[in-house]
Amino acid sequence: MVKLNKKLFKTFFKITLTVTALYFVFSKVDIKDIESILKKVDLLYLFLAFIFFNLSKILSSIRLNIYFKHIGVKISEIYALKLYYIGMFYNLFLPSGVGGDGYKIYILNKSHNIKLSTLITASLLDRVSGLIPLLFFASSLFIFSQFYHKFIWLDWFGLIGAVTIFPLFYLINRLFFKGYLKIFFKTTLLGTLVQLLQLLSALFIVYAIGYESSTIIFLTLFLISSVMAVLPISVGGVGVRELTFLYGLTLIGLDASGGVAFSMLFFLITAISSFIGVFFNINSYPKDF
Repeated sequence: MVKLNKKLFKTFFKITLTVTALYFVFSKVDIKDIESILKKVDLLYLFLAFIFFNLSKILSSIRLNIYFKHIGVKISEIYALKLYYIGMFYNLFLPSGVGGDGYKIYILNKSHNIKLSTLITASLLDRVSGLIPLLFFASSLFIFSQFYHKFIWLDWFGLIGAVTIFPLFYLINRLFFKGYLKIFFKTTLLGTLVQLLQLLSALFIVYAIGYESSTIIFLTLFLISSVMAVLPISVGGVGVRELTFLYGLTLIGLDASGGVAFSMLFFLITAISSFIGVFFNINSYPKDF
């Protein structure tokens, strides 16, 4: 009963924060401006953004399966991809205490003779191997954006982050996860490629809404909002992304309508992609399929 109450509280908190953040954002921007931007969206660029977003998810599932194979979970790339999309669906549409990672761990623990703690560690490292390149690109783009020199402490944070994030991640693996060092460079490289594909997806959204002149600004805020969206405080990062764009663009004197439109389109792509997971029934496949 206590666990159930905690899950309900977390779900209620996420939904409340998401709704509150969205209400605040839309109270600060002109909705008609957003509608005007969305009506003029270039559908070809938007389609390319969708393609590159899903290519990043395919690479993500390959990276995750490398971790699974390393700990003795033998599943095919197709099965891993289906499992990944189901996890995306759980993360976005079911903001409960289960989550996509929890579901994947549950399924694999049920079908394979692997310790729960081992599956959790592998899933955690997979997450971090994607977060590290994200932090690197966010720090690097920040240095070349208009946000540089706005706050001295952020300047130092960006510089130090760009230089130290990969060596620090390697050191952490060497000290605490020696058993995974064999696949460190392969998974880190894949994590970097995943983030590059996500950046390309974001770039196409920028072009789709006609904000090419603000490309560096939008990509920087996209990466920062992606880091913020990792925090389990909202439903699928909704509200957090919009707030990031609102404050970021306002900070440098730009209208936030384009940023909010960008966030809405990125969520649309994420939602459509995540909904693919509802069509997969992984229980119909053998564990080594």
